[in-house]
Amino acid sequence: MSDSDTDTEQQAGRAGRAGRGRSGGGAASRRAVRSAGKATQLKFITRKIPYFETLNEEALEIIEENAEIILEEIGIEFRDDAEALQILKDNGCDVQGERVRFPRGLARQWCKHAPSQFTQHARNSERSVIIGGNNTVFAPVYGPPFVRDYDGGRRYATIEDFRNFVKLAYAMPALHHSGGTVCEPVDIPVNKRHLDMLYSHIRYSDKPYMGSVTAPERAEDSIAMSKLVFGDEFVENNTVMISLINANSPMTFDDTMLGALKVYARNMQACIITPFILSGAMAPVTPAGVMAQTLAEAMAGIAFAQMVRKGAPVVLGSFASSISMQSGAPTFGTPEPALVLYGMAQLARRLGLPFRSGGSLCGSKTPDAQAAYESANTIIPTALAGVNFTLHAAGWLEGGLISSYEKLVMDADQLGMMQRMLDGYDMTENGQAMSAIREVGPGSHFLGCAHTQANFETAFFRSTIADNNSFEQWESEGSKDAYQRASGLVKKILEEYVAPELDPAIDEAVLEFISNKKTSMPDAFT
Repeated sequence: MSDSDTDTEQQAGRAGRAGRGRSGGGAASRRAVRSAGKATQLKFITRKIPYFETLNEEALEIIEENAEIILEEIGIEFRDDAEALQILKDNGCDVQGERVRFPRGLARQWCKHAPSQFTQHARNSERSVIIGGNNTVFAPVYGPPFVRDYDGGRRYATIEDFRNFVKLAYAMPALHHSGGTVCEPVDIPVNKRHLDMLYSHIRYSDKPYMGSVTAPERAEDSIAMSKLVFGDEFVENNTVMISLINANSPMTFDDTMLGALKVYARNMQACIITPFILSGAMAPVTPAGVMAQTLAEAMAGIAFAQMVRKGAPVVLGSFASSISMQSGAPTFGTPEPALVLYGMAQLARRLGLPFRSGGSLCGSKTPDAQAAYESANTIIPTALAGVNFTLHAAGWLEGGLISSYEKLVMDADQLGMMQRMLDGYDMTENGQAMSAIREVGPGSHFLGCAHTQANFETAFFRSTIADNNSFEQWESEGSKDAYQRASGLVKKILEEYVAPELDPAIDEAVLEFISNKKTSMPDAFT
């Protein structure tokens, strides 16, 4: 569950290229309009509406003060990494064993070295994203060991499933990012599967992707493979990967995460520093307590990244879920994590850092009403709060244990709605629509006026999942529910998938690298 830009983008591109009718007629014509041509990939979101903010100045200052108390008096453990401890000590921290205390204000000062926003380059420069500022990037689910689809049910994930999820994410216009471990392919040895996963992102998509963090050497492999795609010099001077570094809450970083963080920071590749918190188990039960601990843990990790290399791109992450106090199981879509999300977004902006949180989270086992409600209760705060990088934006089921084929396309449909909402109001002459009001006048209707005819195809968001036909039309087409319609869409997308162009020389070089790495070590499944 764990969780000059124009010039450089051109270089990256070069590197990568080496109303319901009574009969079926009206409905059929509308379906033809909806399905005509392929959906155009949407650019990452630059919001045009204000943030929804829940904390006043006094509350923000209290949480920041409490985070400083945690850092100065309680401390953060950096486990089993002597080099990390020495780096922290050399840069002014009080290191006692593995417990590290940050003098008041020290972590905050180090956080100031991180960029407020950065470009993550894709091998197709048109797919590059800017993370931070007023921008939002949606990325798919990350980490589940199981997958689910309508026909096959729940099962362990394989590399074929992984490739399918990459293809689906590539086909979804409102997913701006290919993601990372979109599911865990258990049919490949643990010490080798990162190679196949990263290759899948490189080969089957041209959107930006995430690197491996399960061991420092796997992070090194991610760097090496990316250099084969983009070129050594480009990777040395630009961010082409972003990777997830989870704090082992409460108030601990382990050697695996620290090792991967050091590799990426030294290579100027981005890290999302995210405390992974189940409130009541890994942090206090109150939103204010969760926010203070989250801020302290994230600041400690971000400060350490800057000590490794000043200016390394980072994202302040927050993943907070409530738990059932009866069973201990995580719960999603509840009010308290939404309050944490809103507050942490404000705190990240006050630090001048990009922010990661949210998604389409749920505890449901299938893409049912519970999944829809809980996911909506997470993705709407995500959009309103101003999250910059949204992991788990599509495909998450069963508390992060399942990557769902159908829910990925259902969630991506909702992401398109969020993108339309964040685009705000059209206040151009066309948007004001005064010509339509003048033409129609009192007592008539707008269906046939020139303005409506000119805008009818783009005036409203059109869902790829929802059915708004008459009952009779719906019944004649099989009485399918949303889950069934999504299943049909998944099959159609995978059948019609066409891989983006990849220079054969780059493909050959990456495959050769993978082959050499795999033959250099025995299989390991633990």
